[in-house]
Amino acid sequence: MMSLLDALAASPDASSLKHLAAATDLHPSTAHRILAAMTQARFVERQDAGTYRLGIRLLELGNIVKSRINLREVALPFMQVLHEQIGEAINLGVRHDDEIVYLERTSSGRALVRVVYLVGGRAPLHLTSLGKLFLAADNPQKVRDYAKRTGLPGKTPRSLTTLTTLEKELDKVRRHGIAFDDEEAEIGLKCVAAPIHDDEGNVVAALSVSAPADRHDPNWVSELRRTADAVSHAIGYSGKK
Repeated sequence: MMSLLDALAASPDASSLKHLAAATDLHPSTAHRILAAMTQARFVERQDAGTYRLGIRLLELGNIVKSRINLREVALPFMQVLHEQIGEAINLGVRHDDEIVYLERTSSGRALVRVVYLVGGRAPLHLTSLGKLFLAADNPQKVRDYAKRTGLPGKTPRSLTTLTTLEKELDKVRRHGIAFDDEEAEIGLKCVAAPIHDDEGNVVAALSVSAPADRHDPNWVSELRRTADAVSHAIGYSGKK
Protein backbone atom coordinates (compact mmCIF):
# COMPACT_ATOMS: atom_id res chain seq x y z
CA MET A 1 0.00 0.00 0.00
CA MET A 2 2.77 2.44 0.93
CA SER A 3 4.68 1.74 -2.27
CA LEU A 4 1.51 2.43 -4.28
CA LEU A 5 0.96 5.70 -2.42
CA ASP A 6 4.55 6.71 -3.13
CA ALA A 7 4.12 5.87 -6.82
CA LEU A 8 0.92 7.90 -7.03
CA ALA A 9 2.57 10.82 -5.25
CA ALA A 10 5.49 10.73 -7.70
CA SER A 11 3.20 11.00 -10.72
CA PRO A 12 1.78 14.45 -11.57
CA ASP A 13 -1.10 12.85 -13.50
CA ALA A 14 -3.48 9.98 -12.86
CA SER A 15 -1.69 6.64 -13.28
CA SER A 16 -2.76 3.42 -14.95
CA LEU A 17 -2.76 0.07 -13.21
CA LYS A 18 -0.01 -1.10 -15.56
CA HIS A 19 2.22 1.86 -14.64
CA LEU A 20 1.61 1.44 -10.91
CA ALA A 21 2.30 -2.29 -10.98
CA ALA A 22 5.56 -1.69 -12.84
CA ALA A 23 6.61 1.15 -10.54
CA THR A 24 6.05 -0.94 -7.42
CA ASP A 25 7.13 -4.39 -8.68
CA LEU A 26 3.71 -5.72 -7.75
CA HIS A 27 1.74 -8.23 -9.82
CA PRO A 28 -1.09 -6.35 -11.57
CA SER A 29 -3.74 -8.43 -9.80
CA THR A 30 -2.15 -7.68 -6.42
CA ALA A 31 -1.89 -3.98 -7.20
CA HIS A 32 -5.52 -3.96 -8.36
CA ARG A 33 -6.73 -5.61 -5.16
CA ILE A 34 -4.84 -3.16 -2.93
CA LEU A 35 -5.98 -0.17 -5.00
CA ALA A 36 -9.60 -1.33 -4.68
CA ALA A 37 -9.32 -1.38 -0.89
CA MET A 38 -7.62 2.03 -0.89
CA THR A 39 -10.35 3.42 -3.18
CA GLN A 40 -13.04 2.20 -0.80
CA ALA A 41 -11.24 3.98 2.07
CA ARG A 42 -10.90 7.16 -0.06
CA PHE A 43 -7.10 7.08 0.07
CA VAL A 44 -7.21 6.68 -3.73
CA GLU A 45 -9.68 7.88 -6.37
CA ARG A 46 -10.40 5.80 -9.48
CA GLN A 47 -11.03 7.74 -12.67
CA ASP A 48 -13.46 6.75 -15.44
CA ALA A 49 -10.55 5.81 -17.68
CA GLY A 50 -9.40 3.20 -15.18
CA THR A 51 -6.59 5.36 -13.85
CA TYR A 52 -5.85 6.26 -10.23
CA ARG A 53 -4.81 9.31 -8.26
CA LEU A 54 -4.40 10.21 -4.58
CA GLY A 55 -7.68 10.61 -2.73
CA ILE A 56 -9.24 13.35 -0.66
CA ARG A 57 -8.92 11.36 2.55
CA LEU A 58 -5.18 11.97 2.52
CA LEU A 59 -5.80 15.72 2.44
CA GLU A 60 -8.20 15.44 5.36
CA LEU A 61 -5.69 13.47 7.41
CA GLY A 62 -2.88 15.80 6.40
CA ASN A 63 -4.82 18.81 7.65
CA ILE A 64 -5.42 17.05 10.97
CA VAL A 65 -1.70 16.32 11.33
CA LYS A 66 -0.83 19.90 10.41
CA SER A 67 -3.23 21.32 13.00
CA ARG A 68 -1.70 19.17 15.71
CA ILE A 69 1.95 19.99 15.05
CA ASN A 70 3.58 21.68 18.02
CA LEU A 71 6.53 23.55 16.57
CA ARG A 72 8.33 23.83 19.90
CA GLU A 73 8.09 20.09 20.56
CA VAL A 74 9.28 19.27 17.05
CA ALA A 75 12.20 21.70 17.13
CA LEU A 76 13.51 21.12 20.65
CA PRO A 77 15.30 17.77 20.02
CA PHE A 78 17.07 19.26 17.00
CA MET A 79 18.00 22.34 19.04
CA GLN A 80 19.45 20.18 21.79
CA VAL A 81 21.64 18.26 19.33
CA LEU A 82 22.95 21.51 17.84
CA HIS A 83 23.55 22.88 21.33
CA GLU A 84 25.65 19.84 22.20
CA GLN A 85 27.65 20.26 18.99
CA ILE A 86 28.61 23.90 19.41
CA GLY A 87 28.06 24.58 23.12
CA GLU A 88 26.23 27.88 22.69
CA ALA A 89 22.65 29.05 23.21
CA ILE A 90 20.14 28.03 20.54
CA ASN A 91 16.96 30.10 20.14
CA LEU A 92 13.63 29.35 18.48
CA GLY A 93 11.50 32.33 17.49
CA VAL A 94 8.31 33.10 15.59
CA ARG A 95 6.85 36.33 14.27
CA HIS A 96 3.94 38.03 15.98
CA ASP A 97 2.99 41.25 14.18
CA ASP A 98 6.10 43.49 14.29
CA GLU A 99 8.01 41.46 16.85
CA ILE A 100 9.87 38.21 17.34
CA VAL A 101 8.56 36.03 20.15
CA TYR A 102 11.02 33.55 21.65
CA LEU A 103 9.42 30.11 22.03
CA GLU A 104 12.40 28.13 23.31
CA ARG A 105 16.05 28.55 24.25
CA THR A 106 18.85 26.19 25.22
CA SER A 107 21.20 27.99 27.60
CA SER A 108 24.92 27.79 26.96
CA GLY A 109 25.58 27.85 30.69
CA ARG A 110 28.70 29.95 30.16
CA ALA A 111 27.48 33.24 28.71
CA LEU A 112 29.53 36.23 29.79
CA VAL A 113 26.93 38.78 28.74
CA ARG A 114 23.41 39.43 29.93
CA VAL A 115 20.75 37.55 27.95
CA VAL A 116 18.37 40.18 26.62
CA TYR A 117 15.55 37.99 25.37
CA LEU A 118 14.39 34.91 27.28
CA VAL A 119 11.61 32.43 26.46
CA GLY A 120 8.40 34.42 26.08
CA GLY A 121 10.35 37.59 25.44
CA ARG A 122 9.76 39.86 22.47
CA ALA A 123 11.99 42.00 20.28
CA PRO A 124 11.53 44.28 17.24
CA LEU A 125 12.12 42.32 14.04
CA HIS A 126 14.94 44.51 12.73
CA LEU A 127 17.05 44.15 15.90
CA THR A 128 17.47 40.37 15.73
CA SER A 129 18.82 37.85 13.27
CA LEU A 130 15.59 35.88 13.69
CA GLY A 131 13.44 38.88 12.86
CA LYS A 132 15.47 39.85 9.80
CA LEU A 133 14.58 36.50 8.22
CA PHE A 134 10.88 37.35 8.44
CA LEU A 135 11.41 40.85 7.08
CA ALA A 136 13.48 39.42 4.21
CA ALA A 137 10.53 37.19 3.32
CA ASP A 138 8.31 40.29 2.98
CA ASN A 139 8.08 42.34 -0.21
CA PRO A 140 9.70 45.81 -0.31
CA GLN A 141 6.44 47.64 0.38
CA LYS A 142 5.77 45.61 3.51
CA VAL A 143 9.28 46.39 4.73
CA ARG A 144 8.66 50.10 4.17
CA ASP A 145 5.36 49.81 6.03
CA TYR A 146 7.13 48.09 8.92
CA ALA A 147 9.74 50.85 9.08
CA LYS A 148 7.03 53.52 9.08
CA ARG A 149 4.97 51.81 11.80
CA THR A 150 7.85 51.13 14.15
CA GLY A 151 10.22 54.00 13.46
CA LEU A 152 13.09 51.46 13.58
CA PRO A 153 14.15 52.09 17.19
CA GLY A 154 17.71 51.16 18.10
CA LYS A 155 19.30 49.49 21.12
CA THR A 156 23.00 49.97 20.38
CA PRO A 157 25.13 52.11 18.04
CA ARG A 158 25.16 49.13 15.66
CA SER A 159 21.36 48.87 15.37
CA LEU A 160 19.85 49.38 11.92
CA THR A 161 17.73 52.48 12.41
CA THR A 162 17.20 53.73 8.85
CA LEU A 163 15.22 52.19 6.01
CA THR A 164 18.22 52.35 3.67
CA THR A 165 20.51 50.35 5.95
CA LEU A 166 17.75 47.87 6.72
CA GLU A 167 16.97 47.30 3.03
CA LYS A 168 20.67 46.69 2.27
CA GLU A 169 20.84 44.19 5.12
CA LEU A 170 17.69 42.37 3.99
CA ASP A 171 19.06 42.13 0.46
CA LYS A 172 22.06 40.23 1.86
CA VAL A 173 19.74 37.99 3.88
CA ARG A 174 17.75 37.12 0.75
CA ARG A 175 20.91 36.32 -1.22
CA HIS A 176 22.46 34.09 1.43
CA GLY A 177 19.39 32.68 3.20
CA ILE A 178 20.97 33.45 6.56
CA ALA A 179 20.79 36.46 8.88
CA PHE A 180 23.17 38.02 11.41
CA ASP A 181 22.86 40.26 14.45
CA ASP A 182 26.19 42.06 14.84
CA GLU A 183 25.81 43.42 18.37
CA GLU A 184 22.64 45.23 17.27
CA ALA A 185 20.49 44.20 20.26
CA GLU A 186 23.27 44.15 22.84
CA ILE A 187 26.92 45.16 22.69
CA GLY A 188 29.09 42.07 23.04
CA LEU A 189 26.46 39.63 21.75
CA LYS A 190 26.33 38.25 18.20
CA CYS A 191 23.72 35.97 16.63
CA VAL A 192 23.22 34.07 13.38
CA ALA A 193 19.85 32.68 12.27
CA ALA A 194 18.40 30.31 9.67
CA PRO A 195 14.74 30.02 8.59
CA ILE A 196 12.25 27.21 9.21
CA HIS A 197 9.70 26.66 6.42
CA ASP A 198 6.29 25.01 6.59
CA ASP A 199 4.77 22.63 4.04
CA GLU A 200 3.88 25.57 1.77
CA GLY A 201 7.38 27.03 1.85
CA ASN A 202 6.53 29.95 4.11
CA VAL A 203 8.96 31.10 6.81
CA VAL A 204 7.07 30.21 10.01
CA ALA A 205 9.93 30.23 12.52
CA ALA A 206 13.69 30.51 12.76
CA LEU A 207 16.60 29.15 14.75
CA SER A 208 19.53 31.22 15.91
CA VAL A 209 22.82 30.74 17.73
CA SER A 210 23.72 33.52 20.14
CA ALA A 211 27.11 33.93 21.83
CA PRO A 212 29.54 36.56 23.08
CA ALA A 213 31.21 38.31 20.17
CA ASP A 214 34.64 36.87 20.97
CA ARG A 215 33.27 33.31 20.73
CA HIS A 216 31.27 33.80 17.54
CA ASP A 217 32.31 31.25 14.90
CA PRO A 218 31.43 31.62 11.18
CA ASN A 219 31.53 27.82 10.86
CA TRP A 220 28.26 27.61 12.80
CA VAL A 221 26.36 28.68 9.68
CA SER A 222 26.41 25.30 7.94
CA GLU A 223 25.44 23.38 11.10
CA LEU A 224 22.67 25.86 11.90
CA ARG A 225 21.31 25.71 8.36
CA ARG A 226 21.23 21.89 8.43
CA THR A 227 19.37 21.95 11.74
CA ALA A 228 16.79 24.47 10.53
CA ASP A 229 16.29 22.43 7.35
CA ALA A 230 15.78 19.28 9.43
CA VAL A 231 13.07 21.00 11.48
CA SER A 232 11.47 22.27 8.26
CA HIS A 233 11.29 18.76 6.83
CA ALA A 234 9.92 17.45 10.13
CA ILE A 235 6.94 19.80 9.84
CA GLY A 236 6.30 18.96 6.17
CA TYR A 237 8.56 21.15 4.05
CA SER A 238 9.53 19.44 0.81
CA GLY A 239 12.19 21.91 -0.31
CA LYS A 240 9.97 23.81 -2.76
CA LYS A 241 9.16 27.44 -2.06
